[in-house]
Amino acid sequence: MSDVDERLRPRPDSGYVYRTSWPVTTGDIDSDLHLRLDGVARYIQEVGAENLVDAGEAEQHPHWLVQRTVIDVVEPIEWPTEVAFSRWCSALSTRWCTMRVDVEGAEGGRIETEGFWIAINQETLTPQRVSDSLIDRFASTTYEHRLKWRPWLHNLESAEHEIPFALRRTDIDVFSHVTNTAYWHAIHEVVAEEPDVCAAPYRAVVEYRRPIQYGEDVTLRWTRRDDAVDIALTVGDEVRAAALLRALP
Repeated sequence: MSDVDERLRPRPDSGYVYRTSWPVTTGDIDSDLHLRLDGVARYIQEVGAENLVDAGEAEQHPHWLVQRTVIDVVEPIEWPTEVAFSRWCSALSTRWCTMRVDVEGAEGGRIETEGFWIAINQETLTPQRVSDSLIDRFASTTYEHRLKWRPWLHNLESAEHEIPFALRRTDIDVFSHVTNTAYWHAIHEVVAEEPDVCAAPYRAVVEYRRPIQYGEDVTLRWTRRDDAVDIALTVGDEVRAAALLRALP
């Protein structure tokens, strides 16, 4: 069984788990009043920033890039409601880690997520070693301390459908790259075309290959495969991000 076919690891009974909560905003819901995938991606990034402050590591490690995001919609979260977040480390090494975030609606609904995050040196834009104090604290919730990067997805080789995907200046981050949430805006375009694949419970995965920069011509491509959809965001013939929509394992 490959990694993409396995459920995410459950929250541990002990160790450092960061918790917070806030209301779902109207700007993050779809026409069914459900919390959207891009809203989830934005929330877990903000929870991560809060987590670093709470752990006393924000000043030393302000910059992180995400290599993969997994969002498992176990049961949709419906507005209006408040959501509670639990964030903890599920595996780590000296320069990167996987961080789990569970999102639970006060009125029902549950979404489980995991991000593969890389600590980045802002000057060189390369991975940097994290502090011993961060390792000690984050290691308290996992036994996997030699995490290696393994892609879950294959690049899409041929597509049944393709459309241009326009970028806006508000899609750009501090590294002059397209933000994490902008990729999820593209995924929602596919969700609108293949809605039955995203009947809960379902899994959505985005893996980032190379950054997209403002001004590049981006094409969104996808192919339906039984109960799954393989997706690619491309510039020319180069896949910059691969994605998948499928039933939850």
